[in-house]
Amino acid sequence: FSGNRKRIILLSALVVGALLISGLVTGEIGAGKTTLCRGLLSHLDEDTLVAFIFNPTLSAIELLKSINEDFGIPSRGTTKKELIDELNQFLLDKRQEGKNTVLIIDESQSLDGEVLEQIRLLSNLETETEKLLQIILIGQPELRALLARPEMRQLAQRVTARYHLEPIAQQEVSGYIQHRLQICGASHIVFSKRTVDLIRRLSGGVPRLINVLCDRALLGAYVEGNSRVDSKVVRKAAREVLAEESEPPATSWWLPASAGGLLLAVIAVVAWQYRPLPT
Repeated sequence: FSGNRKRIILLSALVVGALLISGLVTGEIGAGKTTLCRGLLSHLDEDTLVAFIFNPTLSAIELLKSINEDFGIPSRGTTKKELIDELNQFLLDKRQEGKNTVLIIDESQSLDGEVLEQIRLLSNLETETEKLLQIILIGQPELRALLARPEMRQLAQRVTARYHLEPIAQQEVSGYIQHRLQICGASHIVFSKRTVDLIRRLSGGVPRLINVLCDRALLGAYVEGNSRVDSKVVRKAAREVLAEESEPPATSWWLPASAGGLLLAVIAVVAWQYRPLPT
């Protein structure tokens, strides 16, 4: 949708233009941080090489090995120094070829102090005139609090661009839902404006919650034999997918119907297999 497209284009311009030394992208759970970064990767040209680290529970040396592997460096190093030397030579070679190199680390709020310090040291890889590696940290809002700690100030000072992903604006929710329906092949309006407004309020505009709510509501409408999703079905879906952890799990209203349908189907198949043969 348009909001994410603008964000992707902005990040792409920063990375390709080598304006970004270190960047920080934060957002609540389900806000679309990883999706945004995957969109960024699809917009980068062949002159930009990216190492994307998904697993934050790494030691400093495991992080270095993962970075070198993702860049395709034929690494033989076993110590931090050897791994950094290999990475530094690779970055120098690629810079001479006119290529940009980017390191993206997802779920960065889970990185421990030793690994964050190693990331700071990687930001020091440079020539006399420029940095060799651009670094983008992605994480939940806790990441901002982590970098605000006094012991993290050296790394925080290297972050030259910060962006926080807000929930989807109310006027964008309808277009977002309709876009996903069109991809699935929907040919008619499934959610009314009133229903979309309700989904926006219940989800808080968080894309993942919108997806889950719509998915469950569509299933409920199908079970009830309706081609459109009404507010009643959405509220039933919300009681399931947005239930507080302290509450006992609600029984899905569509389970009895779907279970009954499955039972009838099984009975029909068995009856067909064991029907009397014609004489």
